[in-house]
Amino acid sequence: MVSVLVVNDQSLQRLALRMLLGAEPDLIIAGEATSGAEAVRMSAELRPDVVLMAGRISGPDGVETVRHITRHHTPRVLMLTPAGHEEYAYAALRAGADGFLLENVAPDELASAVRVVAAGDAVITPTLTRALVDAVRDQRSMPALPHASGLDTLTGRERDVLVAVAAGWSNAEIAERLSIAPTTVKTHVSNILAKIGARARVQAVTFAYESGLVRPAAA
Repeated sequence: MVSVLVVNDQSLQRLALRMLLGAEPDLIIAGEATSGAEAVRMSAELRPDVVLMAGRISGPDGVETVRHITRHHTPRVLMLTPAGHEEYAYAALRAGADGFLLENVAPDELASAVRVVAAGDAVITPTLTRALVDAVRDQRSMPALPHASGLDTLTGRERDVLVAVAAGWSNAEIAERLSIAPTTVKTHVSNILAKIGARARVQAVTFAYESGLVRPAAA
């Protein structure tokens, strides 16, 4: 079972999310929070697998909430944001979010995204991927990641795997294309995360761009 903490400042939206996810046989609602501060406290108390943040809490104030939630605890954070707030995706991912979807996502896609994030993978809708790439292209105006020098610690094979992860390949696809075993890919990914100080694949993708290992395509 995957436990989910629903975070939303709107009671009707919280109810809808609780009913939607609670109807799934493998998902359980651990609790509900109405503010960022409450989300941080309840995340520490309840230890959910996934924190689902939506509504106004997923805006600019949500970035700091994500940072606090992921600083001392290990839940995965999935954010739902209204169209037009895509610019917060990059900051949220840097803060530790594991997925970013638009709030008009289909119900089955949302449930699937919760499962994917809980398993340790990343979920980013294509529209937000565009915003992420645009932000990376302008990264010179942003402070570097604390572990940016971690690129020097990666082996050649680990760099190959990181490039593939940044391209959106699954472990199975990486194994096939690099002619290595899936278990070896998993080991490489774990080593990469440890070396660069990332907690999940999505932060590794951000690191790949920020370090210059992967270059965004021209606009």
